[in-house]
Amino acid sequence: MAEFEIIDSYHIQGIRVFEYLFVVPLDYKEPTSGEIKVFARRVVPIEEADETDPDKCKRPYMIYLQGGPGFECEAPLSKSGRTKELIDRGYQVLYLDQRGTGYSAPISFGTLKSNGTDEQKARYLSLFRADSIVHDCEEIRKALLKDTTEKKWSLLGQSFGGFCAVTYLSFYPDSLKDVLITGGVPPLVDSPDPVYEALYKRVIKRNKAYYEKFPKDIQKVRNILSYLATHEVLLPNGGILSVERFQQLGLDFGRHQGMDTVHQLVSKASFDLEVVGEITYNTRSRLESAQGFDSNILYACIHEAIYCQGEPSNWSAERLRSQHGRFFNWHVVSAHSDPNVPIFFTGEMIYRSMFDDYAELRYLKGVAEILASKTDWPQLYDIPTLNKTTSRVAAVSYFNDIYVDLDLSVEAASQINGCRQWVTSEFLHNGLTVNPSRVLGELFRLLENDVE
Repeated sequence: MAEFEIIDSYHIQGIRVFEYLFVVPLDYKEPTSGEIKVFARRVVPIEEADETDPDKCKRPYMIYLQGGPGFECEAPLSKSGRTKELIDRGYQVLYLDQRGTGYSAPISFGTLKSNGTDEQKARYLSLFRADSIVHDCEEIRKALLKDTTEKKWSLLGQSFGGFCAVTYLSFYPDSLKDVLITGGVPPLVDSPDPVYEALYKRVIKRNKAYYEKFPKDIQKVRNILSYLATHEVLLPNGGILSVERFQQLGLDFGRHQGMDTVHQLVSKASFDLEVVGEITYNTRSRLESAQGFDSNILYACIHEAIYCQGEPSNWSAERLRSQHGRFFNWHVVSAHSDPNVPIFFTGEMIYRSMFDDYAELRYLKGVAEILASKTDWPQLYDIPTLNKTTSRVAAVSYFNDIYVDLDLSVEAASQINGCRQWVTSEFLHNGLTVNPSRVLGELFRLLENDVE
């Protein structure tokens, strides 16, 4: 059971927030080898809160796990969005910064400096996957619910948070009452290859939709890539705006208004080249800000590993990329004589070149190679346990999701006993943010078996 302390308490627009630090083992296989502190914000309606008595609120808990891996949980700023939806349905909400993010033993190159050799750094980073996150959650559950009659809590997992939810159902099936998953029913695979074989096809469809919406960007993108292939363009923090890095803007294609965001960046870079003859500092700054791999290095280092169970990732996305010609770098595709052929953007894929192009990732190139060749990743899912879970589970999956393949999600959901799945084209991957009332309303309806 985790020891904890409340480090702050404050109220904002209809809610009171209690900030917690929990002390948990770094490595659950060797629990006496070291500890880390995990941070969480507990949110309760202000009328039921007492700064001197945090336990006054007796509502059931909903723990929220955000997407990632490697991204912190946004602080709730008011009783709005998903916070309002959950409070209005009778919950108090625990927003967790997953280990390695936010205030929970955050990982950056600076924090890794003292971790010894590349091999030691790789071993340390291997302890920040869903299995360890779920163990943290269970320790926190036992600590917060130890004096309550209800020993179970509920969970809302967005994207990678949904992956963690299914791991939680596998490891601790008796700890969860209700589980809601938004865009994150994980592929039950042993390596990333089946994932990227499916996702490249979905990214191709989104590229086609992008160029249908912005046909003049075909030539703009070709001109930009031609320039990047023949000029070294440095970003404000020392990173390199390479051909491959520019193509990685396609990561936004899976979000609402993501195509519009990319189009604005393409238009600005194209304008710079036409008028100034180079990509200006203003545009380079915008491009750098659009990509979060420097500020969230854990994401790049273990992203492929989130799919690994006993098998190495072996740079899966990079290997499979060669099967899809329009994703090639400029030196390959520029030979195509037809200027009307679009060059495709990539999606949520990690490539070796990123550990040259991103300033903060350069120092971890050797670490990334070790992680990519690691063969002893522990199990994340237990299908027999999922087959017989008694927790109520409801999930939404999206037709046009370029981060979590629909077909693999439907197959996985069929392995979770009683899971009710809503498949929709109404939203993209961030539907929970765009319309929390609609998304959560439908999931609670499914959870309550209010279906025809």
